[in-house]
Amino acid sequence: MTDLNSSLADLRSYYNSHSTKSYAFRKKQLQLLKQTLLAYEKEIEKALYADLKKNAEETYATETGLVLAEINVVLKNLCRWMKPESVETNLVNFPSSSKIYRDPLGVVLIISPWNYPLQLLLIPLIGAIAGGNCVVLKPSEFSPATSALIEKIITEIFPSEYIKVITGDGAQVVSAMMKNFRFDYVFYTGSIPVGKIIYQMAAEKLVPVTLELGGKSPAIVCADANITVAAKRIAFGKFINTGQTCIAPDYVLVHNAVKEKFINKLKETIMKFYSDDAANNYNYGKIINEKRFDKLVGYLADGKIVTGGEYNREKLFIAPTVLENVSPDSPIMHEEIFGPVLPVIGYNTTEEAMNIVERNETPLAFYLFTNDKNEEKEWVEKISFGGGCINNTDWHFTNHHLPFGGVGNSGIGAYHGKFTFDTFTRAKPVMKTPTWFDPSFKYPPLKGKLKLFKWFIK
Repeated sequence: MTDLNSSLADLRSYYNSHSTKSYAFRKKQLQLLKQTLLAYEKEIEKALYADLKKNAEETYATETGLVLAEINVVLKNLCRWMKPESVETNLVNFPSSSKIYRDPLGVVLIISPWNYPLQLLLIPLIGAIAGGNCVVLKPSEFSPATSALIEKIITEIFPSEYIKVITGDGAQVVSAMMKNFRFDYVFYTGSIPVGKIIYQMAAEKLVPVTLELGGKSPAIVCADANITVAAKRIAFGKFINTGQTCIAPDYVLVHNAVKEKFINKLKETIMKFYSDDAANNYNYGKIINEKRFDKLVGYLADGKIVTGGEYNREKLFIAPTVLENVSPDSPIMHEEIFGPVLPVIGYNTTEEAMNIVERNETPLAFYLFTNDKNEEKEWVEKISFGGGCINNTDWHFTNHHLPFGGVGNSGIGAYHGKFTFDTFTRAKPVMKTPTWFDPSFKYPPLKGKLKLFKWFIK
């Protein structure tokens, strides 16, 4: 504990030296991170295969490629983002000028989960570096191969007083750090229950937070939807990373007029994607650990298995599974599934479907399949969600022009691209007033100046 406290104190001292704040410094660190990730690309592939059985293509598309793309976006725009922004000045302050500066926050803590252990740690790190901060990284202990490699990479290229990786049991380590040290910001990605604990610990020291959580993200398939496309895109979004994705469709509500057709197309698509032997399929991964495996297998009793249902605890394998005849009151409809089990529920009216969605309010993601603009407008305007897609799933996460984040139970704050830079900086307003113009009406005595103030201040 003494060593940990000393390390945190070193980070504070280094930040206070102002070494991290210049554009040249920030740019150099980002370039160094990019070069090193490219050099370690094969090792990254091996680590993610060991932890999650991800193939090389999925690793690049959902992990390494997203990190490299984020670095490229930041390098292209950082100089412009760092420049003070000139804004208007109101009449009462004429002839002053006003600017908004983007200040670093200080020493920040980034806590990442195990399901996308590389990019969910490094994309926030990129924003923290771009913002001029010092950083403590806490990777998940449940993805040990990737976490060990990240520690190796970060230790190799950055001094520990600038960016420090802390490993070990998350509950113990994070609690100890937040109890004994005041971070200037905490960025947490993970489950809702742990997010609440992080929020409570941060509140004790008035530390601002970003919480990227989860929830039950619905996919709605309307009667007019392109069923073939909907089946492909929902299957992809659900079963990528073996369903262990915070924005994966958690359940499907499909209009009864097309329910049977949709289920048949979904079964065909799963077979096409993963064959009849998903356990040995190149494109299909594994469950992270036995605890999660046991929880997921328990959900199989909550409905009728339409396809899938096979599992092997020794291999941490659960086949892509679709359930129907699922009661809205069953556990699978009240808990985030976070695995390859997909309930499909029929509905007759939009109102009926909305009532089911609102039983698990403010999901992280929302997916609607329809060609009816009025249907689209009604759903988007009436349902609160973090972000989503029309006629697609998951891919909004990859668009750095869109903020990614939750609302209500699914999180606080947003990031990606410029939004990550904004998250790890604060707006510092500065008004500059010349001395050549100094009207006396602004100073006491004030008696008799009310009419003048009412004219100026409005």
